[in-house]
Amino acid sequence: MTLPLTSADLPADAAIDAFLSHLKGERRLSLRTHDAYGRDLRGLITFLTAHLGRAPVLADLAELTGPDWRAWLADRRRDGVGARTLRRALSAVRTFHAYGRRRWGLNNTALGLVETPKATPRRLRPVSISAAKSLIREAGEASAVSWIGARDGAVLSLLYGCGLRISEALALTGADRRLPDVLLVTGKGGKTRIVPVLPVVRDAVNAYVEACPFDLESASSLFRTRRGGALQPRAVQAAMQTLRTRLGLPAKTTPHALRHAFATHLLANGGDLRAIQDLLGHASLSTTQIYTDVEASGLMAIHAGCHPRARKTSKARSTPR
Repeated sequence: MTLPLTSADLPADAAIDAFLSHLKGERRLSLRTHDAYGRDLRGLITFLTAHLGRAPVLADLAELTGPDWRAWLADRRRDGVGARTLRRALSAVRTFHAYGRRRWGLNNTALGLVETPKATPRRLRPVSISAAKSLIREAGEASAVSWIGARDGAVLSLLYGCGLRISEALALTGADRRLPDVLLVTGKGGKTRIVPVLPVVRDAVNAYVEACPFDLESASSLFRTRRGGALQPRAVQAAMQTLRTRLGLPAKTTPHALRHAFATHLLANGGDLRAIQDLLGHASLSTTQIYTDVEASGLMAIHAGCHPRARKTSKARSTPR
């Protein structure tokens, strides 16, 4: 593919910088996705520099062949990268090429023929209902400072009771200190969704607000550190690590596992899959459908343990002849 002369010699890394600025300023992707795309694309430039023996320009990107793309993917695999990360890297490259086609006339037909690696289904690790309740209760009692315990209990209540991500819960400000019946949440990609607030969640947040020694101004963070700064996700993860150790829960018990538990427990109690999709803020129903696998496995375990015929079959198999 021949590029316009004005674009052919543009350094590829400069083109990527322009693309990332476009993502940040116009597409409004989440910071996490923006950073991941940046790592993937700069990794491609590093590979091509070694592969071609020089820093690539746009003309080089247009002329890459199928073997070139497969060599890049193979190089990533040698670094221990899994199929899911490779899928994201290919998505980053294809999104960049779509942008480059509109802006510079960049086109590479071989890229469209590269087979996307198949990702193995994620195994979700939700906590049980009793474990979720114990974590929230223990959070309120674990800290020697009462308002810190109230804070941690309120954050975990938002994760389990409303299905929020950590970033979404910590994005709440002083203006949200009196939670309404319905909360407007801004999630990934700047997308907003409506989430009902359970009375027990509102009570937990109210208890924290009453105990917090800092002035929770409207524009400031709702959840604070000991010194009054904005609470960060790492602090919530550390608190969860302490709690699961105290309760004897496995390492899979993370803050995000409470969000998984929110969806799984709703589904187990008759929740509609599309409604759960809206509550979680998933763009695609296929993302939400992974929770049906968790629930199906739970039903199989219940059936195997409780059905009379299953018990008889199991006993018969274990009886020596």
